[in-house]
Amino acid sequence: MTRPRRHRRPPLRRRLALTACAAVAGVALAVCAGAYAVTVYTLNRQFDLQLTQAATLAIQQHQENGPGVQAGECRFLAAPACAQLVPESAAGDPRGSYLLPVTGAVRQVASRDRAPFYSTASVTGHPVRVLTTPARRGLAMQVALRSDGVQRAERQAAGLLAVIGGAGVPVAALLGYWVSRSGLAPVARLTSTAERITATRDAGHRIDLPAGPRGREDEITRLAVSFNTMLDALEESLAAQRRLVADASHELRTPLTALRANAEILLRAEQLTPRQRERATGALSRQLREVTTMINDLIDLARDEEPQQALELVQPTALLEHAVAAARDHWPHIEFVLEAGPPAASVLAAAVPSRLARLFSNLLDNAAKFSPAGGRVEVTALRSPADGRLEITVRDHGPGIDPADLPHVFDRFYRARTARALPGSGLGLAMARQIAHTHRVELTAHQAPGGGALFRLRLPADAGSAR
Repeated sequence: MTRPRRHRRPPLRRRLALTACAAVAGVALAVCAGAYAVTVYTLNRQFDLQLTQAATLAIQQHQENGPGVQAGECRFLAAPACAQLVPESAAGDPRGSYLLPVTGAVRQVASRDRAPFYSTASVTGHPVRVLTTPARRGLAMQVALRSDGVQRAERQAAGLLAVIGGAGVPVAALLGYWVSRSGLAPVARLTSTAERITATRDAGHRIDLPAGPRGREDEITRLAVSFNTMLDALEESLAAQRRLVADASHELRTPLTALRANAEILLRAEQLTPRQRERATGALSRQLREVTTMINDLIDLARDEEPQQALELVQPTALLEHAVAAARDHWPHIEFVLEAGPPAASVLAAAVPSRLARLFSNLLDNAAKFSPAGGRVEVTALRSPADGRLEITVRDHGPGIDPADLPHVFDRFYRARTARALPGSGLGLAMARQIAHTHRVELTAHQAPGGGALFRLRLPADAGSAR
C-alpha cells in the first residue's frame, strides 16, 4: 500500500509575497476599473447634456415647422445636429423619408404617453446618439449627434487604464517581494540562529536587534527580544546544569572512594580484629547515609523547583519545636535553646509541612555542624507587632561567616574555607533557600553580633492567626 504523497507547503516568504502581490494587484485593478467606470459615466453625461442643449435649441428654431427633417448635419462631428419632427400618427408623416429611425416609442412621446428617452442609431455610416423629447402638441423632436468621438475617448481611456493596470501587476509583485523580504528578515535571522544553535548546541548565539528606542518595537522585534530572553534563560540553565554535574561529580568522588576503601577492608574481615571490623562497618554506614542524603538533595535541587504538593494551614512554631527536638537527638553534644512566645505560636501559614520542617532541620544541622562541642544554638520565634509577620532566627556561636563568603552561602556545593574539614556536601543551605523561595519565605544570612552565624526567616505577612 503506497502512502499518498504529502504536498509540501510553499515557504512563508513566498506565500507572503504572493499574498501581498495579489492584494496590491487587486487594488490596482479595482482602481483602474473604477476609474474607467467614472470616465465612461462622465463622458456620456456630458454628451447627454450637450444633446439636451441641442434639442432645446432645435425646438426653439423649428417650433412653427411641420413634421419632417429639420436639419441633416449628422455627418459632421460638431453642431448643427440633425433634427426631425415626428407626429403622433403616421397619417401626418411628410412625403419624404425620415433621417432618423421612427418607432412606436417616438410616437408615444409625441402623444405625451411616454417620457423623453435616449437611444442609439447609425446615420450615413456614423454612430449617433438620439434624444427624443416632446415638441409642441402632437409632435416629438428627435435630435442626434455623432457619438464616435465619445466611443473613441472610451476606448482610449480603456487602453490607458489597461496599460496602467498591467504595469501595476509586476510593480505589485516587486512590492510583495520587498515586503516579504524586509518584513520577514528578523524571522529569517531567528530561524538561522535557531538552526545554528541546533547544529552547534551553543546557546550563546543571539539575534541582532535593530537600533531604536525601547518601547517602540514592532511585533517581529518583540519576538526577537523574547527569543533572546529565552536563549538567556536556556544558556543559564545549561550552565547551571553543567555546574551541577561538575560539582556533583567532584563531591561524590571523595565519599565513593571512601566507600570503596571500607568495602575492600571488610572483604578481608577475617584478618581484622572485632574492634577494626566495628569501626569499618560504622564508617561504611555513615558514608552510605551521607551519599544517600547527597543524592536525594541532588535530585531535589536538579528539579530547580519544589514538587507540587497540597498546601496546608500549619503552625510553623509547632514544626520548629519538632525540628529542634530531632536536632537534640541527632546532635547530643550541642545545646539547643528554643524561645517562642504565645503570639508566635498563634501564627498560621500555608505550607507543605514536610518541606517546611526540612527547611528548619537544614538550618539547625548547619548551626550544629559549626558549633564547638558543648556549644549552644539559639532559636527564637517572634511575631512582629508592626506587620504581624513571624520571624524565626537560628544562631550559633561558631566561627561565623566570612564577609567574602556571605554572598555565596546559599550556592550549591559552596564550602567556606572553615567548613572544608567538616562533614557535609554544601547542599543543605541551597535546599533551604529553594524551599524558602517556594513558600514565599524570606531567608537571609548574617554575621551575628559577638561572633557566630545568624540565619533569619520571615514568613509571609498574609498568614492568619489560630483561634
